[in-house]
Amino acid sequence: MEAHASGRVLSRKRRRGSNGETEEGERPLKQQCYTAGLRDPAPYADQLVSPEKRPYKRVSLEEAQKGTPPDRPVRVYADGIFDIFHSGHARALMQAKGLFPNTHLIVGVCSDELTHKLKGFTVMSEDERYDAVTHCRYVDEVVRDAPWTLTPEFLAKHRIDFVAHDDIPYSSEDSDDVYKHIKEAGMFAPTQRTEGISTSDIITRIVRDYDVYVRRNLQRGYTAKELNVSFINEKKYHLQERVDKVKQKVRDVEEKSKEFVQRVEEKSIDLIQKWEEKSREFIGNFLQMFGPEGALKHMLKEGKGRMLQAISPSSSPAHERSPSPSPAFRLPFFNKASPPTSPGFGAARQWRISEDEVDEDDEEENGDED
Repeated sequence: MEAHASGRVLSRKRRRGSNGETEEGERPLKQQCYTAGLRDPAPYADQLVSPEKRPYKRVSLEEAQKGTPPDRPVRVYADGIFDIFHSGHARALMQAKGLFPNTHLIVGVCSDELTHKLKGFTVMSEDERYDAVTHCRYVDEVVRDAPWTLTPEFLAKHRIDFVAHDDIPYSSEDSDDVYKHIKEAGMFAPTQRTEGISTSDIITRIVRDYDVYVRRNLQRGYTAKELNVSFINEKKYHLQERVDKVKQKVRDVEEKSKEFVQRVEEKSIDLIQKWEEKSREFIGNFLQMFGPEGALKHMLKEGKGRMLQAISPSSSPAHERSPSPSPAFRLPFFNKASPPTSPGFGAARQWRISEDEVDEDDEEENGDED
């Protein structure tokens, strides 16, 4: 006997083969009832050892709410089809698990034969539905091929204390509510349905968007035969796929064009703002230099004054003296003793004299007059 990786105990069984030799194989042994952890799937009820051979005695609602009896958990049973296992199923089982402080949750799953007869065709097979429920974290034990109506014998066999289900009457061919006798016995524990999610809703979405999902699966490599699609419809779906790709490319080009135009507009606005700033700066500098009161006008005035002063210093008052003597220019015809012109020049040569010499000449002339 050896331990399996999932925690279940396996036994060795020898069987005689066709050649007369014994062959060694493995089969799962019955194991003790336990609450499954998060690492392992919940076990099936037919693989567990039967509960203790004590008389079946139910726990009252008051005792269950208090967490008694201390020697065993409260055994709660929830059943269903659990086709296309979804969050609505998980939430219902979560509520059943949390009904009492110490709960052992048993989940019954109906077989394909019973479900197809009383309810309708399923998307998943019974083995797939069994396996899906075992991997729900709130489930401690799974009953395969569960009955449609719970009998006293079934309740006693699995030692069920309470049955959890939503309070909406669940009708069948023989009864308006299959849980009526459970409610009358005080064993019913109601749970709340999750609005907006159910197996029927999911199937409705698939049927409503049938073309979308067919094209999706054809694109992923499924054949028309696997999808039960005719040759004409297959070509139609392929054509629609090409048309949608072209439309998507056009939309992508439009989006890129819009982004490009937007970037150009942003850059043009930025350039215009920079040009306005530079132009204002240029105009301001131009006016400071060449305007009516600009620096150039002052420079010209100052230069003109200096030129006039340099050319005709006698235009200023006679006795006005500058703080420091400065050289002056006098034309030749203002000088009485100007030297003769040089034969090499046609014009009179200018002589540079100082203001002191001019003053001396003026004093002499004034003396002669006296």
